[in-house]
Amino acid sequence: MKKFTNILLTGAGLAALLGSCASGGRSSAGGEVTGVGGTSWAEPTPYGMVLVDRGSMKVGVSKADSAWNLAADARGISVDGFWMDETEITNGKYKQFVFWVRDSIIRERLADPAYGGNEEFKIEEDREGNPVTPHLNWNKPIPWRNPNEDEQRAIESLYRTNPITGVRELDGTQLNYRYEIYNHTEAARRRNRLDPRRRDLNTDNPVATVVPTISKDTAFINDEGEIMRQTVTRPLTGDYDFLNTYIVNVYPDTTAWVNDFENSYNEPYVRMYFAHGGYTDYPVVGVSWEQANAFANWRTDYLRRSLGKEGVYVEPYRLPTEAEWEYAARAGIDENMYPWDGDLALSEDKGCFYANFKPGEGNFVRDGHVITSRVGTYAPNDFGLYDMAGNVSEWTSTAYTESVGRLTNDLNPEYRYDAAQDDPYKMKRKIVRGGSWKDVAHNIRSDLRMWEYQNEQRSYIGFRCVRSQIGFAKGNKQKK
Repeated sequence: MKKFTNILLTGAGLAALLGSCASGGRSSAGGEVTGVGGTSWAEPTPYGMVLVDRGSMKVGVSKADSAWNLAADARGISVDGFWMDETEITNGKYKQFVFWVRDSIIRERLADPAYGGNEEFKIEEDREGNPVTPHLNWNKPIPWRNPNEDEQRAIESLYRTNPITGVRELDGTQLNYRYEIYNHTEAARRRNRLDPRRRDLNTDNPVATVVPTISKDTAFINDEGEIMRQTVTRPLTGDYDFLNTYIVNVYPDTTAWVNDFENSYNEPYVRMYFAHGGYTDYPVVGVSWEQANAFANWRTDYLRRSLGKEGVYVEPYRLPTEAEWEYAARAGIDENMYPWDGDLALSEDKGCFYANFKPGEGNFVRDGHVITSRVGTYAPNDFGLYDMAGNVSEWTSTAYTESVGRLTNDLNPEYRYDAAQDDPYKMKRKIVRGGSWKDVAHNIRSDLRMWEYQNEQRSYIGFRCVRSQIGFAKGNKQKK
């Protein structure tokens, strides 16, 4: 399968960019410095996203509640502007990712000599015959209809026949996505500078001779077809030490509907929730934090290629930080416990529900739904975001510890911990927010923090993506 990498703006590329801007400064009189111009642009609205303007608010619980054992821990934070998916990622959108991975594997096999070796499915030379990095030819259609014998074997190798039902079905165990992420944060830390003279700027201290130690994640598939993950710790040698490799199986765990609920007949959801077209616009579930990150990386790469932006940095899709999520959910209003005004999850005068949750013991249907609801069923909050409470809980990028609120800065707060494979399991917890269709009204509050293990796949956890806003577009307004 092709390797997918977040493209970096290299030193040479940066110099070229600066050079293009520096060649023609503003006209000056008398030799005064007037500055040089630079290229600026307003980013177009990403499809299906809304802009959350930069702002500040008090996040966390503002009032103690002894009945729920909640302590008041609200604190002020500020976040920069970002784009956010107006709804949770749906089955239909996630299925596009799954099918893309399927099709990439099929194309790889169609080019493999073991399956006929059709060179048209992989590009290894440019039009002039010069060698290029081998990559898949997505303009060459897969011969779904009337394939020859070798092509048929390549296509069928991604499918299996259920030994019990005899039904032909996609073999999700093979759908592995490989990608690489450059850890900009660790690479930027002063202690990790390649030049030892720049690690400590105090000239009274001698230049450090000890080489910093870094950790990077790697992954490979062994001879048995299993994904093997390793965290390598070694002395710093160069920029590639901050390039982390991941291989993630992308197929949702549809069995979560049974495993999350003991002694319940949820088998129809196992068979139908992700596969049936009737659930296309429902939030995808059974997706781990690791799978959600893989989706965000693929989405970035998919956009870059569609724009013809190979080799140029594109602001990546990613999971929201906990602070971004809470700020967006509460529409930046300190007094909001929910995405709406007030302390109730339904309208007292009209009896209308504001979200999909569990209204009473054993009564899931009072709000009109048994499990999840179609995204966008309920009214959006003041930022134009749907289902920020209930429906499904949502992954954030933030790692969880009991003291996470005291560890983070008040400027764009984020606590990141990339757990190694052999770390204790409790170090692999990530924060989820918003509550779900199975939760009571209290648990869908926007100011409450919950967590789950990063490799867990639940029938009540989904996600949505964000992208940092580039620049400060016209029309940005501060929250009053």
